[in-house]
Amino acid sequence: MRILIAEDDVRLLKSLIYILEMNNFSADGVDNGADALEYGMSGEYDGLILDIMMPKMDGLQVLHKLREQGITTPALFLTARTSISQRVEGLDAGADDYLPKPFSTDELLARVRAMLRRRDSFVPDLLEYGSLILNRSTYELNYQKKTVSLSGKEFQVLEMLMENPRVIVTAEQLMTKIWGWNTAVDTSVVWVHISNLRKKITTLSAPVRIRFQRGVGYTLEESE
Repeated sequence: MRILIAEDDVRLLKSLIYILEMNNFSADGVDNGADALEYGMSGEYDGLILDIMMPKMDGLQVLHKLREQGITTPALFLTARTSISQRVEGLDAGADDYLPKPFSTDELLARVRAMLRRRDSFVPDLLEYGSLILNRSTYELNYQKKTVSLSGKEFQVLEMLMENPRVIVTAEQLMTKIWGWNTAVDTSVVWVHISNLRKKITTLSAPVRIRFQRGVGYTLEESE
C-alpha cells in the first residue's frame, strides 16, 4: 500500500514516513498543498494523509480539487483543529476520517488501516489467488497448512502482483508504487525480491509462479 503524506512540519513529516515504512507501507511526503495536489492527481496512491494548515494551499482545498477531478483516494485529515464544526468541515470536504494532533502511533496506524478498508474496492485482510493466501495483517503467505513470512518489500511486491493476477506488471511500475518516484535504488532490486518470493512460493509447494516476460515485466499465474 502506498500513502501520500502532506505535512508542513518537516520533523513530523519525517516521523510519519518512518512510522509507515516501518509498518510495511510505502510513503511519499510533501510539505505544501500545491505539491500534495500534484502528487494526489497521479492516482498512484492507496491513501492520503493531509494536514489542513499548509502553505500554498490548505488540505481542505487540496481534497476539494481532487474530488472535483474524480480522484476518490481515501483521505485522513491530520490536524490540530479540534472543534466539532472544523471536523465537520473536513469530512464534508470528502475526507474519510479526522485525527487530531497529538496522536499515538498505534492510533495513527489503526486509522490508516480503517481508511484503506473503506476504499471503493474493499481491501480484505486476506488476499487470495487460487489457494495461495496473503495475510495483510501478519505479512505471511499461506498455502494449505504451510506458512512463510515475508519481508516488508517482498510483501508489497507480491501484494501488487496478487491484486493484478495474470496481468503484466513492469519493473518500473513496481519501483514507482513501492519505492517511489525519487528513489535512488536500481531496478535490479526488483529482481532480488522476485527471486526471494519465487523461493518462498516453491517452499510452500504452491501451484503458482511469477513469470518474467523479457522486456515487458512480471505476471502471477497458475503453474501446471
